[in-house]
Amino acid sequence: MITLTEKAAQKLLSMAHAAGEDQKGLRISVVGGGCSGLSYEFAIDAPKQGDLVFTHFGAIVMTDPKSHLRLAGATVDYNDNELRGAGFFIENPNAKGGCGCGSSFTA
Repeated sequence: MITLTEKAAQKLLSMAHAAGEDQKGLRISVVGGGCSGLSYEFAIDAPKQGDLVFTHFGAIVMTDPKSHLRLAGATVDYNDNELRGAGFFIENPNAKGGCGCGSSFTA
């Protein structure tokens, strides 16, 4: 399971509504790259056949089965602090290490 915090869910619902895409959610993929080997990709998207889909506070988060192997148990939050860089971030219990900038991880 991937969990959205209430703050992340509210931001996601706001973004989807502003884009006129109320039926879409946050797709999270794990891809090769970054200085630690793996990185996250985020997109506003509709669920596809085979996706694992989770709903929290009315917002949808989804991932493909392969990415879910690296994301199971993760929590997605939203940081609105402009000084630290606003955006979604993941607390991933499967990450064994990461790079200094926080944009990639090892599992």
